[in-house]
Amino acid sequence: MDAFGATALILFALHLAFNQVVIKVTNGGFNPVFAAGLRSAGAVLVLLIWIRLRGITLRVPRDAIPAGVLSGVFFALEFTCLFLSLDLTTVSRAAVILYSMPIWLALASHFLVSSERLTWVRSLGLALAMGGVALALLDRSDGAAQLTGDLLALVAAISWAGIALCVKITPLSAVPPAQQLMFQVLISAPILLLVSFGFGDLIRDLQPVHVAGLLFQIVAVASLGFLAWLWLMSIYPAASVASFSFLSPVFAVILGWLLLGEQVSLKVWVALALVAAGITLINRRPRRQVAVT
Repeated sequence: MDAFGATALILFALHLAFNQVVIKVTNGGFNPVFAAGLRSAGAVLVLLIWIRLRGITLRVPRDAIPAGVLSGVFFALEFTCLFLSLDLTTVSRAAVILYSMPIWLALASHFLVSSERLTWVRSLGLALAMGGVALALLDRSDGAAQLTGDLLALVAAISWAGIALCVKITPLSAVPPAQQLMFQVLISAPILLLVSFGFGDLIRDLQPVHVAGLLFQIVAVASLGFLAWLWLMSIYPAASVASFSFLSPVFAVILGWLLLGEQVSLKVWVALALVAAGITLINRRPRRQVAVT
């Protein structure tokens, strides 16, 4: 990992953490699921423009279509749960639980991917991170956080792992990043918009800041932001990129405290430390032994 890659990944982790704050604020003007649907629909338009300008084809192998559709369904489930979660719990708690995704991905990969068996180091990381998630869920000291919101963040994390598995173990792995992302936003948009009618009024106390927050999510996160991350994944080893993932929940907890005035209990700080340490160990790969001849 060179200096450019490290800097870009640190900034991207901060970007994703700030997005949790933006979602929390945007929920003040929009029904959370409706906002998620508008975000996906807007991302479709931005991606179409970007693909057109780059001259990229939208054709994909026929055998990759079922996995692409499934990844879109997981995407819809993830952001239904995440947006609702941030309506019911704090940014700090949602971030700690959401970024436990590598736990569930590592656990599933152990059984589904022969090259991704859990070593004792990764098993230790799994145990630490799961302990952190359990501690966050059991801590009810914050009256502003509902258990339902925390559990929704957990479902969002598992759904995120489902998307990663679709890309990892299905023919979707051979599809370029732009088409992968297009599957996710194109399939999720109508699902989210339709489901949103079951969660109350679509518009709340709408203000310019809420519209600005939604536009930020459409352009800077759901389309160009994810494309930037997929681009980084294409030029740096996946394990090296993944090793920076522990920074996002750290930044999110700090930003929730600084920008939203959230009170972060000692247990949540401990849970954050356990999850961050666990993610680091889960993403660690053994060094190759150099044969001496």
